[in-house]
Amino acid sequence: MFHAGKSLESSSGCDVAVVLERLASVSSRPRYAFMLLNLIAQVARPDGRAGPWIKRGTEIISLRDWLCDALRPMAQRGPRAAALFEQVRIDLDQRGLLPDGDAARRQAIEAEAHARVRTAGKSNLSRAVSELVSAGLLHRHYQGYRIDHHNRGGQRHAVYTLIGDALRLLPAIQPKLLPSAQGELVLVE
Repeated sequence: MFHAGKSLESSSGCDVAVVLERLASVSSRPRYAFMLLNLIAQVARPDGRAGPWIKRGTEIISLRDWLCDALRPMAQRGPRAAALFEQVRIDLDQRGLLPDGDAARRQAIEAEAHARVRTAGKSNLSRAVSELVSAGLLHRHYQGYRIDHHNRGGQRHAVYTLIGDALRLLPAIQPKLLPSAQGELVLVE
């Protein structure tokens, strides 16, 4: 009934199927890994490097925090999100950190839930990045105050570089076309 499919071959454009096939063979969560890879491609420079900092509006945020925040809607859906908010409310109440007033209470619960989701998101992010590195789609290195610090913290920040087929996910840079004096030739900068 089903036929064994043959391996997909890449084209000269962005062939997402090739990237997905590689992720499916390497990653335990290929859809999550692809979403992560796509987000990295969105903020990467033309050479494929992203990070260590991302400008979000007027705020500058680390790449890892931005990726966790961008993927946060995936974590805040369904019954697990409601259970998280309830657990946060209980924890804050037991520690006596729940303020008076509905608005202040809701804001405190949301802030703590956001911090917990970001912490869990960083673990998921690290696991997915490791899978992308082993798939040959991403290179990871660190930049910051103490790159070779014995403590992994050391104020280092992740920089991810797209490599191999992942470079095809970069948005195509359209050259500026300038009108020529005669209207026949187009100059490309």
